[in-house]
Formats: sequence, C-alpha cells, structure tokens
Amino acid sequence: MGDALIDAARAVQLKAYAPYSRFYVGAAIEVEDGRIFTGCNVENASYGLTSCAERVAVGNAVAAGARKFRRVVVATDAHPPSPPCGACRQLLSEFGNDLIVESVSPKESRSWRLSELLPLSFGPEDLGR
Repeated sequence: MGDALIDAARAVQLKAYAPYSRFYVGAAIEVEDGRIFTGCNVENASYGLTSCAERVAVGNAVAAGARKFRRVVVATDAHPPSPPCGACRQLLSEFGNDLIVESVSPKESRSWRLSELLPLSFGPEDLGR
C-alpha cells in the first residue's frame, strides 16, 4: 500500500518545467481535512520569476480555501533528498510551523518538523496580527 501524498508529489514532479536547471521538483501538501494539493517547479529565463513547487502547491491549497497544513512531501532526484529552500520554509510556516516536511528521492527519504528547518520563523502573530 503506497502513501498517497508521496505518490502525488512524484506524479506532479514529472510535470515540472525545468529547462535551465533540469532540477525537477514536485510537492504535495496534505491539509487539515485530508485533501491533497500539488505543485511543480516552473522555471523562467529570468530566474527570479521561477516558482518553486512548494509555493505552487501552497497557492493551490490557499485558492481552494485551505489554511491549516499537516504534511508536505517534496519529490526530487537529489541524493540525499533536499529539503525546501529558505523562502519556501518561511512560506510554509505561515500555515503551521509544526508541519511535517518529508523529502523523497527515488532511493531514500528524510523528514523533519518545519520548526527544525526554520527554527526562528516569524508569522502574523509576530507582526501584531
């Protein structure tokens, strides 16, 4: 029996648009009610316009009304599996710093609590909101 979140991340990884880096990334987020939202990286010749897979998945979840995330899986071909970049870590923390983050490659996986990857995050509560 497979893990639906890992399967979703790997499936969307195949759709990534990464002609420059050839670093294909898929992300799948499980939200509080069990729904799964996915995203893949979309590169651009103007590198600053590139969208990370995690940010695309967050946007899809938020557009559907989700605000509380339980777990995110990031699928790459990197060895060892790579965690989300700093910007994605900060964005994910907006929706739960206790979130489980798992990174999978074809041969192995690693997991962390988001608070381990971003120990000094800040959010709306830190801004008086």
